[in-house]
Amino acid sequence: MVDITEISAVVAAAGVLIGVVYYVLDLRRQSIMRQTELTTRLFSVFATEEFQKEWFTFMEEETNDYKVLRKKYGLEIPPTALFFNEIGILLGKKLIDVDLVYSLFGSVILRYWERARPLLESGRKMLNQPTWGWGLEYLANIIKKREQTLQRSIKQKLQQSKA
Repeated sequence: MVDITEISAVVAAAGVLIGVVYYVLDLRRQSIMRQTELTTRLFSVFATEEFQKEWFTFMEEETNDYKVLRKKYGLEIPPTALFFNEIGILLGKKLIDVDLVYSLFGSVILRYWERARPLLESGRKMLNQPTWGWGLEYLANIIKKREQTLQRSIKQKLQQSKA
């Protein structure tokens, strides 16, 4: 026979379990919200007129020598490079979601990396800093992998739909 003490113990245990599950789900939801907010803030920087002008200036630059670029613009690191390096660091620390970053910046990052890579390598040699700009390189590699994964997925779906 079950008495009130046993029933209250089971109800209390169930209440604790429900509370823990709710807390875990709420933490996950808050994490997603923070990542979304951070990515939105990053995009709002990217969408500014100032950033876009600097982006186009950098993309049209003809030199691949870091020293020449530094003398020409008087900057250690272009703001666009700092921006994408920061995104790479955040991704490396798993503070933002790769799918969100890919959705907002995917093709832009790959185009930027093609342009920035020779300058980054030149800067690393000149400054004797082999890890300089690692976030940008990491970001480009992650986005390339993500794009390859998506392309394979699309090919598989196309093949399945033909069959």
